[in-house]
Amino acid sequence: MSADDSENTQQVYARAGFGAAVRRGHRPAVVVVDLTRGFTEPGFDTGADLSYVVADTGALVEAAHAVGAPVVFTAIAYSDAEVDSGAIVWLQKATGMASLREGGDAAALDPRLPRGPRDPLLVKKGASAFAGTHLAAMLSAWQVDTVIVCGATTSGCVRASVVDAVQSGFPVLVPRECVGDRAQAPHDAALFDLQAKYADVVQLTEVLDYLASVETGPAGPATQLAEPALAVAQQAVIR
Repeated sequence: MSADDSENTQQVYARAGFGAAVRRGHRPAVVVVDLTRGFTEPGFDTGADLSYVVADTGALVEAAHAVGAPVVFTAIAYSDAEVDSGAIVWLQKATGMASLREGGDAAALDPRLPRGPRDPLLVKKGASAFAGTHLAAMLSAWQVDTVIVCGATTSGCVRASVVDAVQSGFPVLVPRECVGDRAQAPHDAALFDLQAKYADVVQLTEVLDYLASVETGPAGPATQLAEPALAVAQQAVIR
């Protein structure tokens, strides 16, 4: 796209009223979408080298832990029966995703991520972290008012999760250093679309500053969010 085309696109979107900033609440949560080995390691057919995304997401997760903000991880995994029976329509289009089998290396969280003992891990069968999971109920039980979405891939599961988060009533922030894709063009297009219509795509430093601004200390409201939602979280934790 030429500079003129880019400028014209920006003007068209601005005239349509896209791109306004979303509000930042006082009870954020972090949702880490599908940073599993099958996506973060180039040795898997479905993966790419997303080491930089894993490292920056790790810093974000640790910052959330420090202020007591909830963190939820997701992973895609299918049973042999789900794959072999043809029950998952998505796999007819994205056939390579069938390699993400329950208990397999590809479906395992990247071991470099600092997942804490109170961080639920939700298994999903589709693109969105909200589809067929307890995520919306968990966030509501925690009284979350802002969702920070990161993970992989930007054009697929991240985008779908952001759209569903907004449709579930949550303002969304996307730290650009904490999302990645297999190719640059779909990554860039997805970030443009997310910024225009669904979320604030911002620098990681801005998100870290935001998390620091809502810090309440060991006995504060952010830390206490986990207790009312424990029963809901337990339904969704798989390991």
